[in-house]
Amino acid sequence: MDLKNNILPETLPKHIAIIMDGNGRWAKQKGMMRAFGHENGAKTVRRTVETCAELGIENLTLYAFSTENWNRPKLEVKALMKLLVSALTKELKTLQENNIKLCAIGCLKTLPKKVLEELLSVIELTKNNSRMTLTLALSYGSRDEIVNAVKEISNKVKNNIISPENIDESIINEHLYTQNLPDVDLLIRTSGEQRISNFLLWQIAYAELHFTSVLWPDFTRQHLYEAIIEYQKRERRFGKTSDQLS
Repeated sequence: MDLKNNILPETLPKHIAIIMDGNGRWAKQKGMMRAFGHENGAKTVRRTVETCAELGIENLTLYAFSTENWNRPKLEVKALMKLLVSALTKELKTLQENNIKLCAIGCLKTLPKKVLEELLSVIELTKNNSRMTLTLALSYGSRDEIVNAVKEISNKVKNNIISPENIDESIINEHLYTQNLPDVDLLIRTSGEQRISNFLLWQIAYAELHFTSVLWPDFTRQHLYEAIIEYQKRERRFGKTSDQLS
């Protein structure tokens, strides 16, 4: 049975964020190097992106590489960066054919020069696409993002550009990497781990959380459908009571 038929088009999440976890464990189970897991995880990325576009999801954000991931073994980091460059080059055609706009958030200046150049090139070439926005979180850490926002706002206060009493949620939003994105509606994490891992801490304030034990390379269209169907069954109250909503 195709679970896609159970998805209600009128209540689709506008923004899905995914913590793609389990590539290394998937490879280890098969007696392979971690890089093999990342390569197969990249195939899941393509499938997930295409599925979200087909469903009509407007925004998809993927946690591709965290600030903490720089502490992994140098060989693995090098392999990840090499994979990222090849994937960006390879997937440009897919992005264009599906009318998908690519964006990136994080401390991008810390990325290797070749990676950054390829990333910025694909972002430029897809900037006018309008079907869906795909955002890659690269060298991203939510606490760093918030610290940077506080510094920028403080500097503007110091220079009388912003008055302290006017600082509100919208001002903070304007200084985050995700300033052009809506808040996350559905956060998915694969591999059985049940934590946020410094990902979009501000933006998931009212997100529905979906944890699955499936390792990322094994995450299929049906698993994505399951997460969306579960999301659609939940009552999103945003602090209100059920009676107020009805």
